[in-house]
Amino acid sequence: MMKAVIFDLDGVITDTAEFHYKAWKKIADELGIPFDASYNEKLKGVSRMESLCLILDNGPGRDSFTLEEKEKYCEKKNEIYKKQIKDLTPDDVLPGIKDFMQELKKNNILIGLASVSKNAPEIIDRLEIDDLFDYMADARVVKNSKPEPDVFIDNLINLEVDSSDAIGIEDAESGIEAIHRAGMKAVGIGNKIILKNADIVLSSARELTFQKMNSL
Repeated sequence: MMKAVIFDLDGVITDTAEFHYKAWKKIADELGIPFDASYNEKLKGVSRMESLCLILDNGPGRDSFTLEEKEKYCEKKNEIYKKQIKDLTPDDVLPGIKDFMQELKKNNILIGLASVSKNAPEIIDRLEIDDLFDYMADARVVKNSKPEPDVFIDNLINLEVDSSDAIGIEDAESGIEAIHRAGMKAVGIGNKIILKNADIVLSSARELTFQKMNSL
């Protein structure tokens, strides 16, 4: 039976994906590398450094910069992003998410957060939903980013739940892979073609219900 639901953040709980895209676009433009919304799909669910490397792969290559130079660009991107998220409010929680979380609470289901974003605590705080989580993974100490399962396994360990009793919710292909590699059922939110490997794909968070998730 379902004992826990573990959420991704960007694109599932709130839509800061556009913020990430605009910030990376500025970096790519500065480097003279082609970058558009379509290529940005590759960056969803992966770490900041890996995102930069994927952008560089579309240009001079990830090995064309030193680690120090890449860290500088990652930090520059993060500063651009952080300026944008300061405008987030509780109204930016995606429709359906809060109702679903409250439904989970009523049914004594644990709630976890599996985000690779180091800004996740600030975002959750600005959305004013931190009280709904039983555990939130710390991206600063999780060793490997998605599609590795580390951030979901970290949730399972700290929530003290077996993988067969937990469901992960993601909007990115790499996240769906991470959920499955952690031994969990995967729910995709978004494009059915991109998220074809999920156990179930919903068009939006409005379709999330306790009954539907428990049936998995």
